Amino acid sequence: MQSRTGWSMTYLTKGGLIEKVSRGQYRITDRGREFLVRFPSGISHQNLRDIEGWEQQWGINKKNSHGDATDGEASETAVAPIELVENGIQSLRSELAGDVLKNILAQSPTFFEHLVLDVLLAIGYGGSRESAAAHLGKAGDEGIDGRVNQDALGLDQIMVQAKRYAPDRPIDRQTVQAFIGSLAGQGVTKGILLTTSYFNENALEFVRRGSNTKVVLVDGEQLVDLMLRYHIGVRVSRTVEILELDQNYFEID
Repeated sequence: MQSRTGWSMTYLTKGGLIEKVSRGQYRITDRGREFLVRFPSGISHQNLRDIEGWEQQWGINKKNSHGDATDGEASETAVAPIELVENGIQSLRSELAGDVLKNILAQSPTFFEHLVLDVLLAIGYGGSRESAAAHLGKAGDEGIDGRVNQDALGLDQIMVQAKRYAPDRPIDRQTVQAFIGSLAGQGVTKGILLTTSYFNENALEFVRRGSNTKVVLVDGEQLVDLMLRYHIGVRVSRTVEILELDQNYFEID
């Protein structure tokens, strides 16, 4: 999905329908608004090819009858090398995220409870495993699967609940309420509920309303993103170095 989004942004930019404002931020142009009016059901690649100057934007020549390049026809594969690299990285990351989630679901609930503690420790809670976190999940645990310290001295504790659910099984409001009740029973005012699935709108709205108990919800997509960011369950396979011209070196005094 991320790869397809990257390609779409590239095509819309080349067509002058959007323009880049800053890294990762774009805005629609006057031509883009015009196209939305002309093609309310969607903009096809052919619509973009019909734009005047489309070929020049790609800097690609069409081939004549001898197979030589001539001006005019745009190639759908004409993408700047750096964009190819970025799109490739996005595609690999998306595939890896799917593999990570699949492997989590293949493990036991206990494994998942330890995993979420590893993630929270990697983020920066407390210090070492021994001093900053404890696995509490067992029969009669009142919905508390673990505990992490918010600070290195353990002055403020956060209770953790881990729900290893299928991706299509949402966490509802009742589950969140039960977790908050467990926190109250422990005399704790902060908690983190992490899942491999997602939270339905009722659960999200309930937390947004706020209460004396502060609860953070982490869904499957966020959890996997944190694992990739902090290298939990993954490792670096290859490092690619991309060089660019150092113009200052070639400046003449």
